[in-house]
Amino acid sequence: MTQVMQEDSRLDAGSSKGGVDYEALDKEIEIQRAVALKGGKLGQAIEALLNSEKQMRLAADIVGTRRVVLTIVQLCRETNSWKQLNEQIVLISKRRAQLKQAVSAMVKQCMSYIDETPDLDTRIELIKTLNNISAGKIYVELERARLVRRLAKIKEDQGSISEAAELMQEIAVETFGAMAKTEKIAFILEQVRLCLDCNDYMRAQILARKINPRVFVVDTGKEKKKPKEGDAVIEEAPPEIPSLLELKRMYYELMIRYHSHKNDYLEICRSYHAIYDTSTMKEDPLQSTPMLRKICWYLVLSPHDPMQSSLLNSTLEDKKLQDLPKFRALLKHFVTMEVIHWDAFWAFYEGEFNMESSLPGGVLGPRAFEDLRQRVIEHNILVVSKYYSRIRLVRFAELLNLSLQETEKHLSEMVVSKAFIAKVDRPAGIVSFQIRKDSNETLNSWATSIERLLDLVEKSCHQIHRETMVHRVTLKA
Repeated sequence: MTQVMQEDSRLDAGSSKGGVDYEALDKEIEIQRAVALKGGKLGQAIEALLNSEKQMRLAADIVGTRRVVLTIVQLCRETNSWKQLNEQIVLISKRRAQLKQAVSAMVKQCMSYIDETPDLDTRIELIKTLNNISAGKIYVELERARLVRRLAKIKEDQGSISEAAELMQEIAVETFGAMAKTEKIAFILEQVRLCLDCNDYMRAQILARKINPRVFVVDTGKEKKKPKEGDAVIEEAPPEIPSLLELKRMYYELMIRYHSHKNDYLEICRSYHAIYDTSTMKEDPLQSTPMLRKICWYLVLSPHDPMQSSLLNSTLEDKKLQDLPKFRALLKHFVTMEVIHWDAFWAFYEGEFNMESSLPGGVLGPRAFEDLRQRVIEHNILVVSKYYSRIRLVRFAELLNLSLQETEKHLSEMVVSKAFIAKVDRPAGIVSFQIRKDSNETLNSWATSIERLLDLVEKSCHQIHRETMVHRVTLKA
């Protein structure tokens, strides 16, 4: 109300030149207020005020129209006439040539009445009424987004999560120019959360892509630009909206939920790493230690690729990992080119693996044990491929501590995934890790070898001729 009164006083000075008598209007408003509150004749007072509103509206007087409209909704609220309030909101918004400033002020004023409603049904009815009249109006798009969010929260509390998700998906806040950045992010995160609660992972992914992770990088040295004349005025976010740092944590926690559905361990690890990199997280060992444990586990659960290898080596350089010697050794196992013996490995890390269920973040997943064993086997296969160019399949299975069928199966899966190149001669039982060259590469290697051979022959002839000449000079002397 303070903002509306300040704007009225500013417009009052500019509109008084048109000859509008605001003193008479204020007297009329006070009279009708007394009629409604003291006389108990709300309908009569509203009818008289609507006549005054018509005069102000047809004269295109913003200040007068807004004062009358706000008085009407205030009288309905003060007399607890909630049904009458909904009717007047719809009536005022549909009047011919209604001023958008009056509608905007009315919606903002009525939004403050939502928490004052006597029961839930009245609250829902008021929200739906305000939502309907603000639909399709750009100048109240911000208010409509907040109304839809409150209605979705009520539906969620009632157990209608799918209905709440459908309501939230109707609003595309990324196009709203008047909404603050943090409020936009919070709204989209709420959309993503409801989609995940409904197991609608495809739509959750589409909505999550509307948020660029770079938006969470806070540049403290950069000053805020002053808005230029004509730019859209960005309203401040409500006090209940979390800070940008907290929104970053919420975003990556939702991404962990999404990637856990697909068992994408590397993306889960990157999400945990992004949360771990926040300043508040690193300063608190009670939060950073469980987070670092999760990063280590999901790193070794991730399939081998360049990004996983880079993240693995960078995590090993973290000084806080010195406080977790077992996890430092865990990462060392997958960096060192040595075969890992599964039985001894699992006996050493079984307790740490089972302990994750009691730490923040929950268990690692139903398939984590099988995937961990799979990663150990893949690591061992890569180690063998580094040391051997050709190896018998029986010896290969002996090094991996697997049967011939399991060895051939895991080897085939890694070749299909293009982790490395190998060829299996099944009748001979030989695995070759040599890269097969095409005819052009073979001819080029031959040509290079012949050229090097001729260079050596030429140098040898030159050295022989030199020694011969030196020997002849010595004999003559």
